[in-house]
Amino acid sequence: MTFDIAVTGAAAHAVARLVPQLVSDGVASGITTQDSSLWGADAEDEASRRLGWVEAVAISEELVPDIFALRDLLRSRGVNHIVLGGMGGSSLAPEVIARTAGVELTVLDTTDPGQVLSALHDRLATTALVISSKSGSTVETDSQKRVYEQAFREHGIDPVERIVIVTDPGSPLDVSARADGYRVFNAAPNVGGRFSALTAFGLVPCGLAGVDIQHLLDDAESVSLQLALDTLDNPGLVLGAAIAGTRPLKDKLGIVADGTYMIGFGAWAEQLIAESTGKRGRGILPIVLDVDSPEISAGLPDLQVVRLVHDKRATEEVIEGEIEISGTLGAQILVWEFATAVAGRLLGINPFDQPDVESAKIATRALLEARPQPSAPAFVDGEIEARGTGDVVDGVDSVRVAVDRLLAQLGPDGYLSIQAYANRITFRALAQLRSILAERAGRPVTFGWGPRFLHSTGQFHKGGPAVGVFLQITAVELLDLGIPGRPFSFGQLIQAQAAGDASVLAEHGRPVLTLTLNDPANTVQALMSALR
Repeated sequence: MTFDIAVTGAAAHAVARLVPQLVSDGVASGITTQDSSLWGADAEDEASRRLGWVEAVAISEELVPDIFALRDLLRSRGVNHIVLGGMGGSSLAPEVIARTAGVELTVLDTTDPGQVLSALHDRLATTALVISSKSGSTVETDSQKRVYEQAFREHGIDPVERIVIVTDPGSPLDVSARADGYRVFNAAPNVGGRFSALTAFGLVPCGLAGVDIQHLLDDAESVSLQLALDTLDNPGLVLGAAIAGTRPLKDKLGIVADGTYMIGFGAWAEQLIAESTGKRGRGILPIVLDVDSPEISAGLPDLQVVRLVHDKRATEEVIEGEIEISGTLGAQILVWEFATAVAGRLLGINPFDQPDVESAKIATRALLEARPQPSAPAFVDGEIEARGTGDVVDGVDSVRVAVDRLLAQLGPDGYLSIQAYANRITFRALAQLRSILAERAGRPVTFGWGPRFLHSTGQFHKGGPAVGVFLQITAVELLDLGIPGRPFSFGQLIQAQAAGDASVLAEHGRPVLTLTLNDPANTVQALMSALR
């Protein structure tokens, strides 16, 4: 299995119209040689520092022996459980790589105190922690590192022997970790986080957990030559044109796993595409769908379905209007990265920056510094407190009516974003709200766990088309967890992240409804019943 793509309908017309021009313009060879001028003058400076992913396979192969050597050393010391503290590109790629390989890797991309506590109490004596942060200043990963350092010391374990750092060279984390004696793996600094799957950020945690990362790199290498050629069958050009070149643009991209051996690929692709394209009021919104999701049967004119299958099917079996793709994980990662870069050129945006991500972080920091009391709820419905923008909550006294009011704000090209700031292990049932509300809304619905989506689709929410409405769900857990050396706890941090993002969305004129579950263990099912 390598990589195969079949396009039909509007996507096929886009490919026929655009790929010859992309070939003529030398886009594929230009990306491969890291030509930063491909996305226009405004993007040239950023692109010149963000194209290192095209040579990630060659560079990363040098890391493999060191990763395997550290894995063997840890195992010789009885360490057989790897926890990853990372956010966005630092967690989404390792999660899909490990899950697809059938290898256990505990991904801790949260600030929910209950989920952090669960991880801390899970086999600490045989655990090693990988802390991954490109900038070296990510608040979530810094907090996770602090709490694990304390836990290791309390159990008589030297943190230096159990914590591994992945970061850019020269970052604050790189400097402090080396000074403290931690083992550090540096990633290529000219690779953006969401393009870092085949760099140290994807390879170190997975390799330590037991994934055959050399095989992953070999799979990626198998398509690298084809991606470099200016030819009509270049899969990166074909996929890029198919997802970003339809007329009119189908700017909702439904990613459906239908028999593919890959597990969780859609969540990784979601970040790659949304954060890369959602800016300047335009972009492509990826939506992770099931084969029976209501959006597919609804025949929405602005939804382009991409179906991930195990093997290439006969032409007549491809569903008309869809894109069908099969391939190995390593090949898929590299092709989708190329296609996203191509999509940025076609959309006229810089696919390598994220100008609106910082706004929510600034709002969060301000709330953590001031730590004001929560505003009074607009209304209380049982154990659920409701807050939100006036167009959603004014004059309302029930959750059901407030959600109806929120959905009424949806236009013919809109989408609903559900954001659950909660323990995604304990309250995974909340994810069912996506299909429940998709049935009611008749429009595409995304679902994200907070705060991890802030490092993923959060850019699109603020910088993309202003057609989204937002449902936040926050949970007040009985147990909180302090962060060593910080004046705030994990519970305060996650609440500030939710409130900060809600305030930024409201400032952008987006309708927001926040539902706070004061007794989440006994309220989740009641909430879903109320919204069916």
